[in-house]
Amino acid sequence: MSLDQIMQLFPAFLLVFCRITAFMVAAPVLSTKTIPNTFKIGLAFFISVIVFLNVGFDDRVTADGEFILSIMKEVVAGLLIGFVASLFFAVVQVAGAYMDMQMGFGIANVVDPLTGASAPLLGNLKYMLMVLVFLSVNGHHYLIAAIMNSYEWLPLNNHFFQTLYHGSVSEFLVRTFADTFLLALQISAPIVVSMFLTDLGLALLSRAAPQYQVFVIGVPIKILLGMAVLILLLPGFGSIFQMLFDHLFDALDKLFVLLKEPS
Repeated sequence: MSLDQIMQLFPAFLLVFCRITAFMVAAPVLSTKTIPNTFKIGLAFFISVIVFLNVGFDDRVTADGEFILSIMKEVVAGLLIGFVASLFFAVVQVAGAYMDMQMGFGIANVVDPLTGASAPLLGNLKYMLMVLVFLSVNGHHYLIAAIMNSYEWLPLNNHFFQTLYHGSVSEFLVRTFADTFLLALQISAPIVVSMFLTDLGLALLSRAAPQYQVFVIGVPIKILLGMAVLILLLPGFGSIFQMLFDHLFDALDKLFVLLKEPS
């Protein structure tokens, strides 16, 4: 292959590389701080080579004045796909925050080693368990396959900004964001309800026997009861995470349908 041919194909490869790299920045698990940046860039490069060999020769890209706009479209598309995937991993963090507030762990946040951000105790525990389950079922392979298959729905010569202008993608994001909060509430419901019943029982106790210091005995009771309920729920976390993964890949499929070029 001559230098002229390489220069003709390089703009298309650069667009592929921009979308893959942007996806790696926003995607769950793949964007964690524990993975070295050199590994992320290298993985994005080799994935881009594989994708380019499949789609790069079909779409001729010219490095003209619109090329900068094309780069922006690919970066936003990659970030959008990664953001939708990361929303469902944030479900367990929100659910853990609900549980911590009810059990009294709300002020005891820890630093999440995967993201480097402050996270609730139970949310961090469930997030790490979810990552382990996700890796055990090769979920990261499905994520990589999703970004590679996105070129079947959103090719290089796309009208991505026009699709965003129509508003269907914004409506999808709002609906997905609301669905993730609903899922978080459903996951945390057993402990939230048990803590509510505990507060109700302590309120009745304070009325029936005022000599008991409810504020003193209430905190350890809620913690012990919450941990007991959490232990009972642990065996069911696998099915809960599987449900989240099903919602995750279903949401990605719906997103790709919205981004598909009109016929």
